[in-house]
Amino acid sequence: MNNRYSLEGKVVVVTGGTGILGNSFVNGIVEAGGAVGILGRNRQVAEERAEAINKKGGKAIALIADAMNETELIAARTLLLDKFGRLDGLVNAAGGNMPDGVLHPNEDIFAMKIDGMKKVTDLNLWGTLIPTQVFGEAIAKTGGGSIVNISSMNSKRAITKVLGYNMGKAAVDCYTQWFAVELANRYGDAIRMNALAPGFFLTEQNRNLLTKPEGGYTERGELVIKQTPFKRFGHPDELIGALVWLLSDASAFVTGSMICVDGGFSIFGGV
Repeated sequence: MNNRYSLEGKVVVVTGGTGILGNSFVNGIVEAGGAVGILGRNRQVAEERAEAINKKGGKAIALIADAMNETELIAARTLLLDKFGRLDGLVNAAGGNMPDGVLHPNEDIFAMKIDGMKKVTDLNLWGTLIPTQVFGEAIAKTGGGSIVNISSMNSKRAITKVLGYNMGKAAVDCYTQWFAVELANRYGDAIRMNALAPGFFLTEQNRNLLTKPEGGYTERGELVIKQTPFKRFGHPDELIGALVWLLSDASAFVTGSMICVDGGFSIFGGV
């Protein structure tokens, strides 16, 4: 019986592949039978992860590039195609927040760091769009495939402090829907674009905001848990099932969708 959930024979690039969530994405793709390009700026981490996968019998290549740098991305695409000869999927996991993109409660709302907000918005939007321009072309030449963007709860509800990140992820949602329609207009059902919207997962960027060094939650962490029906943070590996489904042929009639993996955060009214 053909396993439509398998990624056997498929090649997928993961931008932000050197991050915490990116690591789960990479491993999940390999576990599902796919070959993976681990793309990120941290050469050491990318190469270590690729080496570990290859030693276990998987197929991986380290691709060193900035998701905002088209020239570097094109060079990475060349390396990937030289290695595997095709590309079937792209996971746009590069993104995140920066200190200058944060407005703290004690700061003047009319004196925001506009440049910082722009940088964070640009990273999340253009750090998704530019890799799609580069790697999407290769997917089209393969004949079809799936592109998965990373959305966020920040695009669904007003999350305080991180305005730049909120705007960037909201823009990713808009882009996902618009581009999915345009892909369908040009390629029919051959190339799909969807988004995965994680709830709150502990990463290096948010760990200090949500947890205390001595253990337990910060005030902000407590608020997140209170608003999450499962009453816990997610584990990165809990994103794998939805991701593999979106990359696989099992989701062949799904495009322009945003799949929430959030322990119920997005639907809970707080009462």
